[in-house]
Amino acid sequence: MGWRIILALVLGPLLICARDPILIPEISQHEVQVQQGFTGTDLLLFGAILTPEGTRAAQAYDIVVVLQGPARSIVLREKQKVAGVWINADSSEFRSAPAFFAVASSRPIRDIVDERTAAIYELGLPWLQLSPIGAIDPKQQARFAGGLVDLMRRQGLYQQDEAAVKVSGGVLYQARISLPSSVSTGTYTAETFAVARGKVVAAASTTVAVRKLGFERFVADRAQRNGFWYGISAVLMSVFMGWLAGRLFALV
Repeated sequence: MGWRIILALVLGPLLICARDPILIPEISQHEVQVQQGFTGTDLLLFGAILTPEGTRAAQAYDIVVVLQGPARSIVLREKQKVAGVWINADSSEFRSAPAFFAVASSRPIRDIVDERTAAIYELGLPWLQLSPIGAIDPKQQARFAGGLVDLMRRQGLYQQDEAAVKVSGGVLYQARISLPSSVSTGTYTAETFAVARGKVVAAASTTVAVRKLGFERFVADRAQRNGFWYGISAVLMSVFMGWLAGRLFALV
């Protein structure tokens, strides 16, 4: 009997883990083309929750979808009014702030997982890891991080909707996330998490590329690859357009 108990203790956790669900994620479009007149678009993130055998999962799971754009460094400056004039005061630099960050969930995050789990997987704006550069007072850091999140949220670049994921029949899920017209180009990662009893039991990801086309792409490429000459060209173009406008008004 002893060896059976030992075998059960060893294999029990493995059998339980083997019954965890698998996620099959998909996205409505894997490439978003940004060109003249682009006003934004909606992405539909959907998929299925299945057992390893490919059948319907035996229980209901909460679903959280996180769509994150390319990370970049950003400097946030705080304005202060001195003698009636607004000037730059304190500032903070963040090493890896995502250009876009959106979270959609089937229920409020605080009802699904604890704060530790939410922080590990960045399941919401309060747990977004912004990585400030240099030594900074924790209170000041929190103020700048909150300011950055609020600024990006007002621009539609940071989003959180805790009722956006719809789960049908315990198998199919879908969520709709809006990309604004000011969205940055690059590769975006869409991560889907299945949660049960406060724990993430399955995860899967897919990607979508946001690319500029036409004249916008030409301008962006020149600005990135030949920044100095692009700047000189922009100045010369501005001078020429100013001169031309002056000549035209002189003829009127």
